[in-house]
Parts: sequence; structure tokens; C-alpha cells
Amino acid sequence: MKAKILLVNPPIFDFAAYDFWLKPYGLLRVGGLLRPVAEVSLFDYMDRLSPVFDLELKAKTDCYGKGPYPSEIIPNPAALQDVRRHYRRFGIAREVFRNYLTKNEPFDFVLIQTVMTYWYLGYREAIEDIRQFCPKAKIVLGGFYATTCNDHAKSLGADVVISGDNFDPLWELIGQKPPAEPQTPAWELYPKLKAAVMTLTHGCPFKCSYCFIPQSNMKFETRSLDICLNELKYLVGLGVENIAFYDDALLYQAEQILLPFLGAAIDHQISVNFHTPNAMHARYMTAEVAQTMAHAGVKTFYLGFESRSEAFHKETGSEKVVSDELAAAVENLRSTGVSAQNITAYEILGHPLSNLQQLEDSMRFVNSLGIRIMLSDFSPIPGTPDGELCREYTDLDEPLNHNKTAFPIRFLGFEKVNYYKNLCGQLNRRL
Repeated sequence: MKAKILLVNPPIFDFAAYDFWLKPYGLLRVGGLLRPVAEVSLFDYMDRLSPVFDLELKAKTDCYGKGPYPSEIIPNPAALQDVRRHYRRFGIAREVFRNYLTKNEPFDFVLIQTVMTYWYLGYREAIEDIRQFCPKAKIVLGGFYATTCNDHAKSLGADVVISGDNFDPLWELIGQKPPAEPQTPAWELYPKLKAAVMTLTHGCPFKCSYCFIPQSNMKFETRSLDICLNELKYLVGLGVENIAFYDDALLYQAEQILLPFLGAAIDHQISVNFHTPNAMHARYMTAEVAQTMAHAGVKTFYLGFESRSEAFHKETGSEKVVSDELAAAVENLRSTGVSAQNITAYEILGHPLSNLQQLEDSMRFVNSLGIRIMLSDFSPIPGTPDGELCREYTDLDEPLNHNKTAFPIRFLGFEKVNYYKNLCGQLNRRL
């Protein structure tokens, strides 16, 4: 008899959360590997198309599949009492999951995906309910939090905590070997699916000082074109209309990776909207890349632009985008007919080296190009060079203090954070 395995994407505890094509991709890829050897189910607290969500919420979904999550205001945890913002629990109500477990148990194993380190209250809640309503199940925790805060993750009460991509402990626990053939992620577990994600690569070749990947020894690798194309066809066959690339370096070696994939999608007459929520490297947005992306159906373009300051670039890593490169990327996109409203430049808010960043000047430069600005609040990651700089301002041993709303406020102060946020809104409204 096949093992009965439940995949869980937990609720989010945070000051803010928005469905920016967020999907538990790593969990679903593991689910695909388990498909041949187990009976696999999925409970995604963050599935906004779930039947438990009301029509009013679903009506707020935009034309590309993004939208708000349901939420309830809850008391700030002790570590975040000083942050004068409403703290919330986002996602499907706790009672719904408890009823689901009661109705569908027993499960042999429950796999929980983790993402942000400071969302661990949601992981803990899910573990507590599984222990109470499905006590015989073995619980496995994996993902970013489980990797970067491994000791803290072990304190939540899971049976196994997976670090990185080493899934040997999982296969040992369930008594199975991974399938020899590649498997598509288990997207079919969603009752209704309109937006999904995928990657063409794994890892990142760059060494940004605020990013965990350079510290993880994760190699940059390319996925097979045939596997990626099959995954795309599978998603479109399920009715998916919007697909976001989750690659950390989507434009790197575009001639060998991205362009062949998009060319194949064009040749197969695949009609779908592509999106790029992870910051793309503007230096590699050549005229050919821009034209191919637009032709293949890429609708939204998000570019990384941390600062106009050379001093800031020197301190935070190599391969940084300078002003002329951002301007050239925008020109290449605009020349293909891409609307300026669909081009956005990310800028970091609350970086510990913000004295070198020239943030306001950088924001006004982006605005001068006629494109949108999105402030990316800085989250300190322990073990990274920039994260370690933040120990002077906060206790990084408590993952709640990695919160991207909390740290900029603690570092810059409420007034300065609000100033930059208001300026961002004003500049965007002028477009």
C-alpha cells in the first residue's frame, strides 16, 4: 500500500502580504517526485482560488492573477512590539485546516514548506495542529527557513528538518527511492489553477552581499530545455494563464537558456502570460532579449536597480547595474512596444549601508525614465555580509527580527521610512 502524504503550504504571519504569484514551487516539485510512490494531497493555506474564499476576495484579482490575501489582525508578537504596524495572520482560517485533518486523516507523512524566516509562527501553528489532529504522522520541514535557521527550525517540533536540497533524510524516512525519471511538479493537486511559477535554472552566479545563495555553496545550474518545455505545456494544459519565472538570474547567459526556451514556446504556439517578479539584471536586457521576451508573451518586467552610487555597488557585490545600463534596458523594452506601466525597478529600503545608497536620487532617476519604482524592504539574513552588519541594530538570533517591515523602521525610523514610501507613491502617480 502506498504511503499517504500531505503537502502543506502554511499561513503567513506578517505585517503585510500580497499574492505576487506566490506558489510553493519547491514543495510541489517534491510532490512530483513522490507522485509515483505515494498517495499525495495538498493543503495550501495561501490558495486564493480555494472554494473557502468568498467571491469578493476573488474579484480583487487583477488581470495577471495577483491579488490580496484574506487576513485578520492579531496582536504583535513580543519581539515586534515596538513596530507600530498592524500584525496579521494571512490565509485560510485555522479551523478549516483542523477540519480537513479530521476528515482526511490518517496521513503517514506531512511535508511543510518554509519560506521567510520570520514567518515561522505559521509553520509552528501548522505543526501544532498536525500533532493534535493527526498524531501518528511524521512531520518534515524544508525550505529557506529550515535551511538558514536550521537549529531554530528544529525547535518547532518536526520529526525531520531538511537543509538545502539534500532530500536523503526524506527518502530514508518514507522508505522509498526517488524516481529515476524527471517528474513535473504536482500542480494537478490544485482544484483550480490560473497562475503558476517555474524556473529555467537553479542557483545564481552572482555574489550579492545581502543574498544567502553565495553563502550556501549552491551551484548555478541550467535545467534541461525539454524538461522546462514539458513543464510549460503541462501548466497550460491545466488552464494556467499566468506563469512567473522564479529564477534568481533569469537573463544570465540568455542566449543559451532563456532565448531557446522562449523560442520553443513561440514555435509551439503556446499562449500564456509570463512575468518576472525576481529582479532581472538590466545589463543583460539587450534589444534581442527584449524583443524575444515581448514576442513570447512576457507581460511584466521587474529590473534590479539598487543605487546610482558607485560606492554602494563597491561595498555590496560585483555585477551591479549602473544608471546607463538601466536606461538602455528600458529603451530596449520600450522599443519593442512594452508599456512603461509594465516596467518596474526595484530599490532597496533600509539597507544597513543606506548612507552610501543615495536612495532618493536613485528613485528620482528611475522616475525620469518613465517607469515604476518598487521599494524592496531590506530583510537581514544571518550569515550574509550585509545581514551581519545588522546585529548592531537588532537580535538576529530571533528570526522575527528578520522581518522586512520591522528592520527598515528600526534602522531608519518611522518618519524616514514613511517619507520614502510616500515619495515612491508620488513619483509613480506622476507617470
